[in-house]
Amino acid sequence: MIVKTKNNNLEKKIYIQLALKNILKNQGWIAASVAFLLCLGYAIPGAQTIWWFISAIIGLSLYILFWWIQFYGVTQLEQGKMLFEKFSYEISSQQILMKINPREGMPMKWDQIKGASIGKNFYLLYVNKAQLIYWPFKIFNTDNERKFVASILKSKGFVK
Repeated sequence: MIVKTKNNNLEKKIYIQLALKNILKNQGWIAASVAFLLCLGYAIPGAQTIWWFISAIIGLSLYILFWWIQFYGVTQLEQGKMLFEKFSYEISSQQILMKINPREGMPMKWDQIKGASIGKNFYLLYVNKAQLIYWPFKIFNTDNERKFVASILKSKGFVK
């Protein structure tokens, strides 16, 4: 079975939000290091000043700002323009065909996908840290097509 979707483009604001959420989820050691700094401030005798707390918060803020700037930069670069074009998709168990128009398209094998997640009203495929494929449920023509895509993601081991 092949699922043919409606045209859809990834909005830049949604891209930045989803990419930042993904990077923070995958790099949870940052939260652990902030917690360690906060605990260290209380563990060292005589070092119970507010500076441990301030340095941990500033470090976390700078880290988040760094990644936000990276993802915002992708939206501005010429090389990143392709992520935000309107595509329709033909999804099968062998590949994903990303089509700009009925005659032009680009196939993507499932082994190029690093992971996936199912949100409240979307599917999100991770190609790498900066490349995402976003499929809101509204681009599917029927619920059966949406469920078929979910079954493909489960059979490929991307979601549980």
